[in-house]
Amino acid sequence: MTLRNVQNHMQWSVLVGCIIGLTACQAKQQERVQQGYTTTIVNADSSKTIVTTYSASIEGMQDIDIYPQVSGYIEKLNVNEGDIVRKGQVLFVIDQVPYKAALQTAVANVEVAKAGLATADLTYKSTQKLHAQKVVSDFNLQTSENAYLTAKAQLAQAEAQEVNARNNLSYTEVKSPSDGVVGMLPFRVGTLVSPNMPQALTTVSDNSNMYVYFSMTENQLLSLARQYGTINKALEGMPAIKLQLNDGSTYGENGKIESISGVIDKATGTVGVRAVFPNPDRLLHSGASGNVLIPNIYTNCTVIPQGATVKLQDQLLVYKVVDGKAVSTLIKIAPVNDGKEYIVVEGLKSGDEIISKGAGMVREGAQVK
Repeated sequence: MTLRNVQNHMQWSVLVGCIIGLTACQAKQQERVQQGYTTTIVNADSSKTIVTTYSASIEGMQDIDIYPQVSGYIEKLNVNEGDIVRKGQVLFVIDQVPYKAALQTAVANVEVAKAGLATADLTYKSTQKLHAQKVVSDFNLQTSENAYLTAKAQLAQAEAQEVNARNNLSYTEVKSPSDGVVGMLPFRVGTLVSPNMPQALTTVSDNSNMYVYFSMTENQLLSLARQYGTINKALEGMPAIKLQLNDGSTYGENGKIESISGVIDKATGTVGVRAVFPNPDRLLHSGASGNVLIPNIYTNCTVIPQGATVKLQDQLLVYKVVDGKAVSTLIKIAPVNDGKEYIVVEGLKSGDEIISKGAGMVREGAQVK
């Protein structure tokens, strides 16, 4: 190898060594960046809306089971499943023939009783005159009076039977007790029905407005009371709520929480809540299920990422940057969160600098800056 070749070889070796050294230096710099801490300045003027979801059941304002008040065969069926009906509308007609005959008999009995009372009245008045003339005895007068009173009672009884017969005839027309929608119709024309039957003829659901029932835990109830001051104020001041239907879509109408039970269920530790939703398009059906979406609106609050916190038993802490070092600080948070961020109610103030990522890897007093 010539001297020039040796020199060239040495130059290439130095160049390669420099390149390798430069690459190693860059790698070390990247590693320090990756191991560095991400910090953020706390702002206490944030606004945050967190939606809480509750499983719910949907019921009509009134679900009325329709039973016949008299026995007989169904003669007419005037509605179909899903029909919208009005209060007083005839749904079924039960065979009226025996009830018309019973009414005619009752009317005839009233006429007979009236005639009997008229006769008894004449007899009693005649006996009174004769008794005044000392023609008949006290016994005859008392007997005549008793016959009159008996005839009077028989007329009252006959009239009551007539009223009962008229009512029974009217009951052959089974009417809707309220506005609503007709449910299933398990019985058809020709079916023998009676007041004691185990299954209703149908159900009329008043679903112009729908009740949505769900439950809150005791802690959620207490949190609500603290947020608004009292439960009554919470009912007045809570924002409109939404309803998520069973297919995942959101119902188009807003609802409002109408009442909260005053008793906590001992078995479940929850309290019943009722909300009301308008149902102008009849999209909601009694017996359906869904989820109530309640917005929790926080203003002028401190919001931090959950990655900035460390859980220590039942407490949460964050690391504030004080004089360039990590200092642990206990915080209290709002009872609801969105799974990504916490709302801090105590422990931080505006302008505090905290480690916002990887707080679980930080050690107390670690040099941050």
